[in-house]
Amino acid sequence: MDNRPVGVFDSGIGGLTAVREIFRILPREDIIYFGDTGRVPYGSRSRETILKYTRQDIRFLRTFDIKAIVVACGTVSTAALDVISGEYDIPLIGVARAAAVRAAKLTKNRRVGLIGTEASIRSGAYERMLSQYSPDAEIMAVACPLFVPLVENGRFRAGDAVVEAVAAEYLEPLRAWGPDVLILGCTHYPLLREVIAGIMGSGVELVDSGAEAAENLQRVLTITEKLSGEEKAGEAGFFVSDSVESFSKNAAMFLGSEFRGKVEKVEIENF
Repeated sequence: MDNRPVGVFDSGIGGLTAVREIFRILPREDIIYFGDTGRVPYGSRSRETILKYTRQDIRFLRTFDIKAIVVACGTVSTAALDVISGEYDIPLIGVARAAAVRAAKLTKNRRVGLIGTEASIRSGAYERMLSQYSPDAEIMAVACPLFVPLVENGRFRAGDAVVEAVAAEYLEPLRAWGPDVLILGCTHYPLLREVIAGIMGSGVELVDSGAEAAENLQRVLTITEKLSGEEKAGEAGFFVSDSVESFSKNAAMFLGSEFRGKVEKVEIENF
C-alpha cells in the first residue's frame, strides 16, 4: 500500500470531471489537483509551448511527493505525453490512450468519431493509438475549439441557443458519417454530454476520456500495489494559476457535488 496522493492536472477546470471519477472508484485516495486556469486553453498553443507548460505543471505536482499523475488534459495527452513520459520515474496516465482502448472495444461498425482541441486533433495521436487496438477501424476527427471556453464560462446546458448552434456546426458532419462510438477527447466535454448526445443520436456510444483514465489509474495502482491503505475517505487539495474565486464558484458543476474545498493560487511560471 502507498498513502501518498495522486496528482491530477489540466489546462483549466475541466479535469475535475476526472477527479470526480477517481473519487467514485478510488474513494480512499488523496488527490492534488492543479488547474492552469491562467493559461487555458492549451489546445490552441504550439507543441513547444504545451511541452513547456506540461513540465511546469508536473514539477509543481511533484513537490507533494505524489505516487502517480493523471494527465487530465486531452491536449497534453496527445501532443506532449509521448515526449515527456520517459522523463519521470512515476506513472503518467493520459486520458487519450485509455479512451482509444475503450473505443476500440465498443465499436461494431468500425467507425469511431473523435472530438477534441485543435492541438489534439492536429497531433494524430488518437489515430495512431486506435490503430494499435483496432487496425481496421476508421476514425473521423473534428476540432471543437469553442467548447472549452464555453464550458469554462458555464455555457454547456441543453437548450442554450449558443451552445446548441456551435455543437451542431461541429457535430453534424460526424453524425452524417455514421460512427457508433464518439470519443470525448477533452475532460471539459462530459458537461456537454446531453447536448452532444442529442445531436449524435441514441445509437452512438459516448466515451468519457476522464472516466477511462480513472479506470486505468485503478489498474496501475492495483498492479503496483500502491493503493491507499487509509480507512477514511480521500481528501483533495486544489491549486490554480489564476482566480481562486472563479474556480471555487464553478468547481461544483464539474465535480457533480457541492464544493467546499480550499483553493490556492500558484505562480506556475516559477516551476
